[in-house]
Amino acid sequence: MKRAGMLRHVSDFGDFSRGRGLQELLGQGEELSHVEASPDGQHLLVLQKSRPPPLPRVVAFQRQGACGAELERSWQPPQPALVGLLFLQTAAALGSWALAIVWESGRTEVWRFVVAVGWQLLQTLELCQGARARIVSVCSQGASLVWCEERPPLGAHLDMSKCAFRFCICTRALEVGEQSVRLGTVRIVLHNSPEYQLLASPQHIFLVPASTSFATISKFLLIWHPEEAKLTITAPPAGFILSKVLRSSSESDFRKLLLGFVGLLSTLVPLDIHTSALSNRGGLLLVSTQGTVNVVEPDGTQRHVFDLEGGPLAQGNLVQLKTFGNTLACVLAGVLYLIDQNSGRLIEKKILSMKKVHFLESPGEEDSIQLLTQTGIYSFSLSVPEDSSRPEPCLVEMVFEEACRYYQRRSLSSSKLTVEKLKKGGTFQAPVALAAILQHSLRQKEKPARGLQDTYAKLLSTMSLELQSYLSLELLKTCVVGAPESEVESYCEELVEQEVSRVLHSDIDKDNLAYLNSVFTSFPKAAWKATRGCLQLQQNGDGHLVARATPEVWKKVLGGPQQEEVGLNGVVPLFELICTSFLRFKPKWLPGFVELTQQYVSLSWAYSSKEGPEGRVPLYKRALGVLAQKNKRSEADDEMELELLLCSKRPKAVLQAVHLLIHLKRWQRVVEVAEKFSKLSPLLNKEIFTTLLAEFAQHRELDPYLDRLWPLCPAELTASDILTVILQHLPVSQEDPVPFSSEGAQLTVGLLKPLLQRVVQRPCIQDEMYADALQSPTFPPPAPPREHRTPPKAAADDAPQQPVPRTSSPSALAQGDTA
Repeated sequence: MKRAGMLRHVSDFGDFSRGRGLQELLGQGEELSHVEASPDGQHLLVLQKSRPPPLPRVVAFQRQGACGAELERSWQPPQPALVGLLFLQTAAALGSWALAIVWESGRTEVWRFVVAVGWQLLQTLELCQGARARIVSVCSQGASLVWCEERPPLGAHLDMSKCAFRFCICTRALEVGEQSVRLGTVRIVLHNSPEYQLLASPQHIFLVPASTSFATISKFLLIWHPEEAKLTITAPPAGFILSKVLRSSSESDFRKLLLGFVGLLSTLVPLDIHTSALSNRGGLLLVSTQGTVNVVEPDGTQRHVFDLEGGPLAQGNLVQLKTFGNTLACVLAGVLYLIDQNSGRLIEKKILSMKKVHFLESPGEEDSIQLLTQTGIYSFSLSVPEDSSRPEPCLVEMVFEEACRYYQRRSLSSSKLTVEKLKKGGTFQAPVALAAILQHSLRQKEKPARGLQDTYAKLLSTMSLELQSYLSLELLKTCVVGAPESEVESYCEELVEQEVSRVLHSDIDKDNLAYLNSVFTSFPKAAWKATRGCLQLQQNGDGHLVARATPEVWKKVLGGPQQEEVGLNGVVPLFELICTSFLRFKPKWLPGFVELTQQYVSLSWAYSSKEGPEGRVPLYKRALGVLAQKNKRSEADDEMELELLLCSKRPKAVLQAVHLLIHLKRWQRVVEVAEKFSKLSPLLNKEIFTTLLAEFAQHRELDPYLDRLWPLCPAELTASDILTVILQHLPVSQEDPVPFSSEGAQLTVGLLKPLLQRVVQRPCIQDEMYADALQSPTFPPPAPPREHRTPPKAAADDAPQQPVPRTSSPSALAQGDTA
């Protein structure tokens, strides 16, 4: 996996021809609201807004110094607002371009830059045909402009529901020549449309709803394909996709287009869009208010990319997105995230010293990211330096030595396997293949590139990210050795993060476990951050701890070597290491972590399985063992012990927690725990109630909670059982009993009466068992009818009349007997 280098200063942004720099302009109280780079990357266009009032100002300059006349335009009220700074292709020469500045009113200025002359105004145009029209969003695709135009209704009394569809999507060709500009005719793409923000990729244009006030129209996106004159309607979360070719103006009516799909659209939820941007691959990047980054492809399908940290995003939180090659760069709250677009893996996370930056285009430099700040231009390098790609001389030998250890453990032969036998035997192909891949990928610069066998090509593609991770790790180790003292700590944190992640994704044996113990001991804070990152621990909106670790990582955390396996040399299992980090840096999260581990154990291993961690020592007891090792005991530790006992939800642990709360005389919490955990099982309910009933007999501390305590009485307890428990736990008085005590601490019949009445008035269990039978309409049940058989033909004439059938009534039964 690629790792970005340090933030490197590139330039001071260049100076204008009048000798003023960007820092001087920003010192005047102006704010950079938009930055555009020319297609050749040589010119930067900056849109500034001074405060107050917001007066727009456009300044263009060259990155490599200034030559020729500058472009600096500012506007005073009542000039309409600026809506677009667009670079257009020109027909004059291949690779030439022009600049279009578009205002709300549709007025457009077309500029071009001539070497040694500077910026020249070619022509001023009017895009809109109506005087009352207003452009709200504009983009360019090739030699055409596409915009969303508002056409206000003539009557001001119309309701808002009708005014919602007062926009239309228009396009117009704009051909720029040597000294002139030719404007084509206006073509309407969509009539009676809501307001959309337009984002243009090389072949498609995305229409993103600009307002969520109308729930129906904010449930889907539109994708226009100009070459095919096709419009795609998609709701990415629901997978709803519809494509329609717009052949005539009647088919371009937005309301008629959706008329046949109103029922389907009513079942969808509004889109959750906080920020949108374009990908260099032609997709649409969407950031939700929860920080989820998705990409919508031109065919309407959606793919999840990454989840940003920081929780829900407010409307004022600025999120900036830009793609550089295969890397997605994102800035949120002064943190730069570098993400692999293909796998969604986090490549790098850097904390910046500034909250707001602007990404710059860097043509021909896909392996670097350039940032524009108030102090200049900075660059991140995504490629690994050439001198770090030299293979270690013993790397291939290490592969064969490790393979010898692995195969020796699995071998039934007593003969020792050596590296020479492994290389010459031809039986074990895995180390041979790995060695060939390493020699191909990590070759020295002075050696020519050697071809790789076709059988290894697929394996190389699978291992490419791991090889890049190895290279970046080796480079980072080199940086730690040669870094100044002020940067050693940051490098060590990054190194610990990679090492912990590497070990958690490999087999954790005794050696790796001992190595992790040394890492956690030497770099406790860095190890804690690395653990949080590997397990992806965070709190959700309800305050509960959640983790998104893979099952493989969970098995390493819970199923590694245990205490009886690692010995008594000071090495502790990984679960205890993580619990120690929790107690040191985030103690409130420890019970939630133990509960998460128990949930994973219940899904992965059978209950009391000897292979699983719960088959040895329960996880909550192991966490309690870590807590018991603390030198100083505090009230917070008592509360932690209670939470660990209760989060286990085991009957013995819950009863232990109840007894601990009784010892601490926290009666309110005692009753709350009893109400919550009595629902788990009838046996636990009986134990908890009997314990509290015994406490009730000894003192009067539970009297304020009797109305909550009596409903917990189990159904199988009788009045005699209750009295037996009471009599067994009555306090022994040293004084002679008196009829009326002045202390008021004795148990009276009046306090016990509500419980006894509840038990006596409750129906008996046996009565409930036979209630259905006793409520039968007839008792005993009627006898089954007799079977009537046909008599033989010979005796048919002499046969008597059929007897009267028996019934259940006494009179019928008597008549049958008489007959």
